[in-house]
Amino acid sequence: MKMSRMLLGTLREIPAEAEIESHKLMLRAGLMRKQASGVYTFLPLGLKALKNVENIIREEMDRAGAQEILASSLQPAELWQESGRWQVFGEEMFKLVDRNSREFCLGPTHEEIFTTLAKGEISSYKQLPLNLYQIQTKFRDERRPRFGVMRCREFIMKDAYSFDRDEQGLDTSYNTMRRAYENIFRRCGLNPRCVEADSGAMGGSGSAEFMIKSPVGEDEIMFCTSCDYASNREKTPSTIDIAPMEVQKELRKVHTPNIRTVDELVSFFNTNSKKLAKTLLFNGDGNTIAVMVRGDREVNEQKVMSCLKLTELSMAEREEVLKATGAEVGFAGPIGISAHTLLVDEEVTHMHNFLVGANSTDYHYENVNYGRDFSGICGDFRKAVEGDSCPRCGAALTLAKGIEVGHIFKLGEKYSKIMGATFVDEKGEELPLMMGCYGIGLQRTLAAVIEECHDENGIVWPISVAPYKATILPIMIKDDLQMTIASRLYEEIRALGVEVLLDDRDERAGVKFKDADLLGIPIRITVGKKASCGQVEYKLRHGGEVELLSIEEALNRVKLCLGK
Repeated sequence: MKMSRMLLGTLREIPAEAEIESHKLMLRAGLMRKQASGVYTFLPLGLKALKNVENIIREEMDRAGAQEILASSLQPAELWQESGRWQVFGEEMFKLVDRNSREFCLGPTHEEIFTTLAKGEISSYKQLPLNLYQIQTKFRDERRPRFGVMRCREFIMKDAYSFDRDEQGLDTSYNTMRRAYENIFRRCGLNPRCVEADSGAMGGSGSAEFMIKSPVGEDEIMFCTSCDYASNREKTPSTIDIAPMEVQKELRKVHTPNIRTVDELVSFFNTNSKKLAKTLLFNGDGNTIAVMVRGDREVNEQKVMSCLKLTELSMAEREEVLKATGAEVGFAGPIGISAHTLLVDEEVTHMHNFLVGANSTDYHYENVNYGRDFSGICGDFRKAVEGDSCPRCGAALTLAKGIEVGHIFKLGEKYSKIMGATFVDEKGEELPLMMGCYGIGLQRTLAAVIEECHDENGIVWPISVAPYKATILPIMIKDDLQMTIASRLYEEIRALGVEVLLDDRDERAGVKFKDADLLGIPIRITVGKKASCGQVEYKLRHGGEVELLSIEEALNRVKLCLGK
């Protein structure tokens, strides 16, 4: 491609809206432009890179035995109502009504569609196992779109669904997809880590996420320092800190004027945060949910949602707190609270003579003990922290941030049973299909590549994803010899079946070099003052030294680098 003909708008200034490097560079390098909050248009350069990711995914899915289809983004409400998820999915779902008053949604995911397809097409065990996939646009009305295409409202996803006769078959399909995903991300130049995850609204018996370690990741991952265990912090079990035994003391109500926070209570009672249990109030699907954790702990909202099978969970408003406690915010406690549900972290049940709010403004209770003074639903409702024990080997866990690029689920019978997707086995018995679900976000994967592969000058594309593999940069386009050599290199590299750029713009050399670094094309061949000697400069974007080569040597180096 000749750059003088390209739709290419590189930016020198960092756009104010961009927060992370991938977002900044995708805008600066002219890969995409913002259309609305969380909605982007991909320009030619960005689309070529995105298509390269798509091609890698398609090759690995086909190699794993999956078959590609294409379902509609427009989905009838009755299928979601049949599965019970029309209300469950929450406000992220774009819903609409057609001229005949029939309800639809713009698909945020496709479990219902693929289950219905399997119901109509699969009848016998002889058709199993089966794996179907598509690469298609999804829509989710994100509350807070951010980080460019990391969290947006319209995105392309590869979603696959496996159908098996039993759990053993599902395990095989699941592991096949896991290996395919590892191959996909490594081919994209990433170092994926498969971590245990919560299944969330998708449901099922188990799931795992493919994470790329990154300081800008929105997910928190707990890694074992000894074995290969890793899990999303939402899923990680937390180690119980059992307090030393104490003789139970008499419950006392203490006047604590304007003392609301943990730090203020610690100072007022001259104690430490491990002697406090805080009660936090949430709104869960319209009900007031109270959750107790030790004073130095954080509530793990995903564990709460999983325990109560909630679709929405948010901090309670002041009016809800007043109604449940009869007190201002900061004085909630378990004794006499009027909440729909009281969840008590198991660590609290091992505390003795601790402090809690008294559900009375400016008052707290001291010498509180679980079982004697209050009770509730016990479980693990706290976030794991660094130093907690690995559930596999007992070694210490460490915390890091990660970007989720893929998610795989064992759905089991969750959708097939309720939607009647069955098959007949050898004995003539009708059984529900065992399903798996496997998703990859294409734009997010592309952004993760840029997060991993960039420097202070711009993108540093892996060859596999790069929109163009080489760029030919003549310093002076009015120099006939330079342009003759540049054109020859351009044509001969194109003849190899390689995507190549020719920077034939009438720009200063400095502009061309800056754009070449910003765009991140893996191989750069500069045709300059040594053209008269039949030599060109050859350089790799990922940090190689500039080499002075003959034209033939440069062509041979390109062939070697690209395996041609």
